[in-house]
Amino acid sequence: MSEPEENTEKKESAQILNKKLKDVEISIPIVYGNIAFWLGKKSNEYQSHKWTIYVRGATNEDLGVVIKRAVFQLHSSFNNPTRVIEAPPFELSEAGWGEFEIAITLYFHSDVCDKPLNLYHHLKLYPEDEPGTVSIKKPVVVESYDEIVFPEPSEGFLARVQSHPAVNLPRLPAGFTLPPPMLVEDTSKRKRGDTKDNPLAQWFMKFSEADKLLQLAAARQQVQAHIAKLRRQISLINGQDQHLKSPSNQ
Repeated sequence: MSEPEENTEKKESAQILNKKLKDVEISIPIVYGNIAFWLGKKSNEYQSHKWTIYVRGATNEDLGVVIKRAVFQLHSSFNNPTRVIEAPPFELSEAGWGEFEIAITLYFHSDVCDKPLNLYHHLKLYPEDEPGTVSIKKPVVVESYDEIVFPEPSEGFLARVQSHPAVNLPRLPAGFTLPPPMLVEDTSKRKRGDTKDNPLAQWFMKFSEADKLLQLAAARQQVQAHIAKLRRQISLINGQDQHLKSPSNQ
C-alpha cells in the first residue's frame, strides 16, 4: 500500500528542516541580573527591599523566539521558591531583606536545543561602591552579559529566527544560501515580549558596548568555523597517511 504523496512531501520537508548545518553557529546575546529598590520608611525587618530578577535580550529584544520558559529558584524561605515563567518577559519581582544566590534555568523551544541552560546570579540589595549608602530613588543594578551559542543549528531553526533582531547570525560557509524565512510569530506578540518599554528599562545597563561584544562574538564564530575546517583537513591528511602505511600499499 503506497503512502499518500502529501504525507511524503511533509516528511521530506521535515527532514530538510531538521538537517543540521555544519560549521554554523547562532548566538543570542543576553543579560541577566537584578534591580533592587530600598523601601525607605516602608521597610521593616522582613522586607527592606523590593527587587526584580530577570533575563533579557542585550538590546531588550524579545527572547521568546528562542527561550520557551525560565525557572528561578529562590531561597527556601520564600513561599513557592521555584518560580516558573512561561512567557517573556522572563522576570519576577519579590520583596525581602537578604541577599542570596538565585539559580536560573532556561528551557528552549524544541527546534533550538533539548538541553536546558543553568545560570547563577547573586541577588544584590546593597551598593558595593558606596557601602552603607542606600537611596529610595537610585536602585542597585547588577547585571551580567553573556551569549548563548547554538552550534550546528537545524535549517528549520535558522529559517525561523534569521530575521529576528535578538539573534546574531554568523558568517555562513561559502556557497551556503539561507533557507526561506518562516513567518511564525505575530510582531505584536514580539513587542509584548521585549523589554524596551519595561518600567525598569531606564535602569538597565547600556550594552551598546555590547556592539563591541557582538563583534567579538562574530569573530569568535569565524575562528571556531576555521578551526573546524582545519580539523577536517587534518583528519583527511591523517586518513591518507594511514592508507599509505597500510600493508596492502607496502
